[in-house]
Amino acid sequence: MIAELGQYALILALALAVMQTVLPAWGARKGDAALMGVAVPVALVLFLFVSFSFAALVTLYLTSDFSVVNVVDNSHSRMPIIYKITSTWGNHEGSMLLWVLVLAVFGALVAIFGGNLPDRLKANVLAVQGSIATAFLLFILFTSNPFARLAPAPAEGADLNPVLQDPGLAIHPPLLYLGYVGLSIAFAFAMAALMEGRIDAAWARWVRPWTLAAWIFLTLGIAMGSYWAYYELGWGGWWFWDPVENASLMPWLAATALLHSAVVMEKRDALKVWTILLAILAFSLSLIGTFLVRSGVLTSVHAFATDPTRGVFILAILAFFIGGGLCLFALRAGDLRQGGLFAPISREGALVLNNLFLTAACASVFVGTLYPLALEALTGDKITVGPPFFNLTFGGLMLPLVLAVPFGPLLAWKRGDLMGVAQRLVLAAGFAVVAAVVTAAAEDRGPVLAPVFIGIAVFVMAGAITDIAERGAIGRVPAKVSLARIAGLPRSTFGTALAHFGVGVCLIGIVCESAWSLEKIASMKVGDTVTIGERNLTLSRLENRTGPNFNARVAVFDIREGGVSDGTVEAAKRLFTARQSATTESGIRTFGFSQLYVAVGDETPDGHINVRATWKPLVTLIWLGAVVMALGGLLSLADRRLRVGAPKPARRRAPSAVPAE
Repeated sequence: MIAELGQYALILALALAVMQTVLPAWGARKGDAALMGVAVPVALVLFLFVSFSFAALVTLYLTSDFSVVNVVDNSHSRMPIIYKITSTWGNHEGSMLLWVLVLAVFGALVAIFGGNLPDRLKANVLAVQGSIATAFLLFILFTSNPFARLAPAPAEGADLNPVLQDPGLAIHPPLLYLGYVGLSIAFAFAMAALMEGRIDAAWARWVRPWTLAAWIFLTLGIAMGSYWAYYELGWGGWWFWDPVENASLMPWLAATALLHSAVVMEKRDALKVWTILLAILAFSLSLIGTFLVRSGVLTSVHAFATDPTRGVFILAILAFFIGGGLCLFALRAGDLRQGGLFAPISREGALVLNNLFLTAACASVFVGTLYPLALEALTGDKITVGPPFFNLTFGGLMLPLVLAVPFGPLLAWKRGDLMGVAQRLVLAAGFAVVAAVVTAAAEDRGPVLAPVFIGIAVFVMAGAITDIAERGAIGRVPAKVSLARIAGLPRSTFGTALAHFGVGVCLIGIVCESAWSLEKIASMKVGDTVTIGERNLTLSRLENRTGPNFNARVAVFDIREGGVSDGTVEAAKRLFTARQSATTESGIRTFGFSQLYVAVGDETPDGHINVRATWKPLVTLIWLGAVVMALGGLLSLADRRLRVGAPKPARRRAPSAVPAE
């Protein structure tokens, strides 16, 4: 009965999505306030029905209802409860239902917090959201039904893919979907503005919080996915340029450019065409990512679907929304009047430069990801575009962008003084030079340019601090006045500085891990010791352990530095009995911001195991930097000027201006 109720809820949600698509859009076209007003309650009820359907699927997993095909294929009665819950979205059908749930959540949030939006704009935004929900609900109901029954029901399920039985799966997909799907709001605002023919600074103010929220979730989702692959897959890398990894990076790059472009549009009423196009492209890249994962064109640990029918359906969705969005943009772009002019050397100019590099980097990832697929589809030839291509193209484009980051916030609007900004960054540059020299003196191995990159990272971090210091006029006015000025700065200013600081932190982690990692591969038996860096790693024992649905062979290593014990680290091979599938569970011991990473192979009959131990200096800064960037975004989102639905000062003062009767 629960499965049927979930199915009925989806069917009713589809009817509501169609209603949300048609009625508000028609009302906006005809100026009918009643029809436009339908959008808000329908969006809220749609959210309730999709939530009920998702809750029904979770219940089926928790109760191990093996009369449902989806539960049989992806669950097992002995699985821990946490993995029964995560199994809900650890498969194609459930993950698509989560996709629609997140879409419904954002639609409901617009309905609730969009009180300061013009009625016509809000109606069109929710209508576009409704059309996206309609498309994906049709996709679920006709090709990916999570509630399909199986008769007779088996006594036991096939278990979830062992690689996905990890706490990271509880965090990574929901975060990623909140970012992916959150960009649909920016797309909906762009489509609504084009339909209405009105795009101004107020529009940029409305769209920025939604884009920023999606960017925050996408940043955290990508970071969590990177760390999950790092420790779960046993390979020890944090980024492999896997096509599905790239599918999440591309919308992040476009969303980053969109945020910067929206700032110019809000402040100077400029870059309208650029901003609208980026809003369309950001969500389009999210849809392309969905196609790559769900169509079966890729073989990846991230990919779920292998049914060509699903791929064709999603391709039709892509063609409709991406093609339709770009066509509407082409029709209306000529009518968009540009706002204030600005000199090339200005804050606007710096933001335009930022966007050019970001979009070029996004294009390089797009080409490298899709070219092999297109070539295989057209000619049958198979080629691989790997890290060397991406490191050269993407890295070459991002390096000058990173160098320019500290200059942008210090430039004035309309016309800036580049030499004046350079003078204010002298101290930051001095710190960068010192950091590069000290690093070069301390490390006599690795790439020659690695210390230079460390210096660039320090320059970015010091530049972010310089921005705050300059706004507070530190050193030019009394300390008390400086502190008062800094305390009075908008939260978005601190958020921007913190996000830029996070870029520098992340870059330090990338450079140190890439340039100065140490690796030792050895065949060891109990009692053997290998030396890696300044630490000795001794295999102290091998033992068997039993989990709820797996058996594990665990290797326990003692760590010693300078003859002194420095703890232990455990690595294991797990055999999941239901699927007879093995996984590698890496052992990680953190020392400050660095990590000792240990992975083991299968045990030989004579008691030896292959051990790969890697010392990864400052590797945790990669993910810490991403968290700092997200915190910067969150701080900006907390700014009263950016909070969704924040009343305008004029509205708050209006009642006092009305004479008492």
